[in-house]
Amino acid sequence: MTSVGPGQRTTAIVRRMTARERDEEHRASTPLELLFDLCFVVAVSQAGRQLVHDLVEGRAGAGVSGYLFVFWGIWWAWMNFTWFASAYDNDDVPYRVTTLVQICGVLIFAAGIPRAFTDNDWTLSVIGYLVMRLAMTSQWLRASASESRGSGGRRTALRYAVGVAVCQAAWVFLLVVPSGTTRWLFVVLAVAEMLVPLVAEHGQETPWHPHHIEERYGLFTLIVLGETMSAATVAVQSALEEHDALGRLLPIAGGGVLIVFAAWWIYFAAPAHERLSTDRQAIPWGYGHYAIFGSAAAIGAGLEVAVEYTVGGADISARAAGAAVTVPAAVFLIMVWLLHARHFKRGPAQQMVLPLAAAAVLCCLFAGNWAVFAAGMVCAATVAVGVGLGRGTPEGPVSGGASREALPPAEAEGTPSD
Repeated sequence: MTSVGPGQRTTAIVRRMTARERDEEHRASTPLELLFDLCFVVAVSQAGRQLVHDLVEGRAGAGVSGYLFVFWGIWWAWMNFTWFASAYDNDDVPYRVTTLVQICGVLIFAAGIPRAFTDNDWTLSVIGYLVMRLAMTSQWLRASASESRGSGGRRTALRYAVGVAVCQAAWVFLLVVPSGTTRWLFVVLAVAEMLVPLVAEHGQETPWHPHHIEERYGLFTLIVLGETMSAATVAVQSALEEHDALGRLLPIAGGGVLIVFAAWWIYFAAPAHERLSTDRQAIPWGYGHYAIFGSAAAIGAGLEVAVEYTVGGADISARAAGAAVTVPAAVFLIMVWLLHARHFKRGPAQQMVLPLAAAAVLCCLFAGNWAVFAAGMVCAATVAVGVGLGRGTPEGPVSGGASREALPPAEAEGTPSD
C-alpha cells in the first residue's frame, strides 16, 4: 500500500487515489477540510437556533428530541467525510470537486432543519443528504478502483460504497412513510448507518491517520465552541439593545465564558492519537463524539435561553432556564472523561474530578437565576483542581502508549489539567 504524501504530489489534474499511510509524517488538516468544517457550522447553528426556539416556548421534549435527530445527521455526515479523507485524500481536482458537492449537500441539509424541527418534514434535509451521500459513494468507488484487484482494501471500499448507497436509498424511502413512524424509522436507519463501518472494515481497516483524526476532531470541537460563544454573544447584545438588563446579564455572560474556556481546557488536556491504534479503540471514541459535539453546541443554545429568560422573553421557570446550560455542560464533562481523559488519570482522586464536576454542574440548576454563573465557577474550579492534583504526576496514559507530545510546552512540562 503506497502513500501520497505532500512531497510526492504533482500538479496533475487527476491522481490515483492510493491509500495514505498511518505513519505518514507531518500529516495535518488541509484548507479544504477546514472549509468543509466551517460549512457544517451553518447546520450546527440552525440546529441550535431551533432548539432555542422550542426551549423558550416551553417545548423542551420536542426541542431536545428534534435536536438529537438533526444533530445526528450533521455529525454522521461530518464523520463519513472525515474518516474517508484521513485514509484516501489525494487532493486532486476530482476529489476537490466531489467535496464541493458534499458541501452543497450540507447547505441543503441545513436549509431543511427548520422544517424538520417544526413540521417533522425531512424532505429538504433528505435531499441534502442524498447529494452528500452520492458524492461519498463515488469517492468510495474511486478508492476501490485504485486498490489492487482482490485485495482487502478493495473489498473494504466496495463494502463502504454499497453500505452507504443502500442506507441512502432507505433514507429516501423515509419520505413516503406515515409521519407518525418517521422518527422511529429514523432510529432504525441511524443504527444501520453506524453498523456500516463495523461491517465494511471487518477483515481490513482503512488506513486512517491517528494524528490527523485527533486533529480533525479537535478542530471541529474548537469550531463548535466558537459557534457557542458567537451565539451567546449575539443573544446578550440583542437583549441589551431591547432591555436595560446589564446587571442581570453579566452573571450569564461571565459564567458562559468560564464554561466554554473550561471545556476547551479539559478537552485538550490529554492527547488521544496514540490510543487510536485500531478500530477497536477508534470507533467508540469517534462515535462518542456525537455527545461531545452535540453538548458543546447545546451549551450555546442554553446560554441563549438563559438570556431570554432573564429579560422576560421565555415563559419557563428559572430551573428550566438553568438546566438548558447545566445539562449539556455536564454531558460534555462526563463524555470527555469517559472517552479519553480517564486513561490519563492516576489514582481515585484524579479519576473522580470530572465525574464529580459533572454532578456539581448539574446541581447548579437549583441555583435559580445564578445557575449559569455557578456552573461557570464549578468548571473553573474543576480546571484548577485538575492542575493541582496533576502536579508531579508521570507523563502519559495509565495504560501506556500515548505520549504528551501533542500538548503545548507549558502543559507537557506540567501535568494533565483536568
